Amino acid sequence: MLPALKKYLLLPKLVKLSSNAPKDPRVAWDQYWGNVRATGAGGDVLWDSGSDHELQAYLEHLTRQLDPSLPLVDVGCGSGVFTRALAPYFPHVLGVDVSANAVARAAAESDGAEQVTYIAADMTAPAGVRAVTDALAGAGFPGEANIFIRGVLHVLKKPAQAALAGQLHPLVGRRGRVFLAETNFCGNPVQYVSHLGATLQSIPGPLERAIRGLPMPGRFGAEQRRRAFPEASWDLVEDGPVTLETRPLTSADRPEQIPGYFAVLQAR
Repeated sequence: MLPALKKYLLLPKLVKLSSNAPKDPRVAWDQYWGNVRATGAGGDVLWDSGSDHELQAYLEHLTRQLDPSLPLVDVGCGSGVFTRALAPYFPHVLGVDVSANAVARAAAESDGAEQVTYIAADMTAPAGVRAVTDALAGAGFPGEANIFIRGVLHVLKKPAQAALAGQLHPLVGRRGRVFLAETNFCGNPVQYVSHLGATLQSIPGPLERAIRGLPMPGRFGAEQRRRAFPEASWDLVEDGPVTLETRPLTSADRPEQIPGYFAVLQAR
């Protein structure tokens, strides 16, 4: 068999591994974070590289395009890695995640961090945005906010992507902006997991945990952004390619790299 085709023998295994994942994404994410033992480069979380290398590539855009006098909302904050790292650049950073277990871990790992708070909320729903607005007001920041989204939209279904964008619109107001960075891998799921080190013989542990328990990821590039953030409601300020990093999978200390897409948007 041609070597390039051998990877497709992985498909039955992937189907079997993913078959028991909770159908409700909120349940899936809460179970996932409830079972995380450690974060960082040697931890359980696939997308936590333990490095600030990826963030450094974003900072030029963030500091140039987002109003530094406004608070920042980190949507899908997980364990708060980016929430904490962004705190020096904004007067307050609010981490929001649909998983209460993720928020509990983020709060524990942020103990002592200044200008950082967390809440559990589903920001695809109006109640979630109300909770965010109330939390920002309680921290002394009523009104508009900037938004940071990293690696969230590509795991949402199309209706949820559009719902999230719609809920963000009034939150950013006239001065706030949205910065998003998403996986934009041009290939099918078998090619994707192979890119991250899966073989017929083995699948890296953090990757296998994600396959077993979480929604199937897709890609989010310019086409998907136009659909979720329509031109009637949003102006594109800037976009382009980026590289997202996972924790090391195929070596001891080198994060894996995934082709990605970033965009900066403002509400019309």
